[in-house]
Amino acid sequence: MKQIQNMIRRMRKAMPEQNNEVSGFDPVGFDPADSPASYSAEDTATELPGPVAIAEDQVSRAEFDHIKAEYDQIKTERDQLVDRLARLQAEFENARKRAEREKIEFRDFATGNVVEQFLPVLDNFELALKSDSSAEQLRSGVELIVKQMEDVLRQLHVLPIPTEGEAFDPRLHEALGSVERDDLPDQHVAEEIRRGYRLRERLLRPALVRVVSNSKQKGE
Repeated sequence: MKQIQNMIRRMRKAMPEQNNEVSGFDPVGFDPADSPASYSAEDTATELPGPVAIAEDQVSRAEFDHIKAEYDQIKTERDQLVDRLARLQAEFENARKRAEREKIEFRDFATGNVVEQFLPVLDNFELALKSDSSAEQLRSGVELIVKQMEDVLRQLHVLPIPTEGEAFDPRLHEALGSVERDDLPDQHVAEEIRRGYRLRERLLRPALVRVVSNSKQKGE
């Protein structure tokens, strides 16, 4: 202890300016228990970054790098999904336009085939109008044209709906009125006013007819 006190006295003599700055220090009453080695962990923890603080900083840095890497990956995946979505939208729009164009082309093609078959009928009508034939000859010519048109419709699977003498069917016939008839069964077609047609099994338009009203059958 005496050796330490003597050493401190020599140091104070050698450094008078520092001796003046240190106030209230009594080398005689110096106690090694008051040295920094005896300080508590709470006193020293705030002075220097110990191994625990350095480890915590390294962990925080590692976590930050990991989170940043995940963020960059998610951002890349998002950009890829946005780009893919834009491509899919463009492909869908192109497919929609292509389907619409093909639909129009198919409709025009089908219409062209039908019109092409009716052109000879139109030609015959024009020839009949230019003809100077008699009324009877003109009538015969029109009948031939009508037959030609019926043949074209038959080729297109367009058939007339049977009417006169057939039982009235509201799915195929449209009643314009009734007619008193004793020679035909009740609720049968007596007269056709306008011919109806169907395309295969599809009804194009109903036949306009008059229906039999047989009072004798109703009385029975």
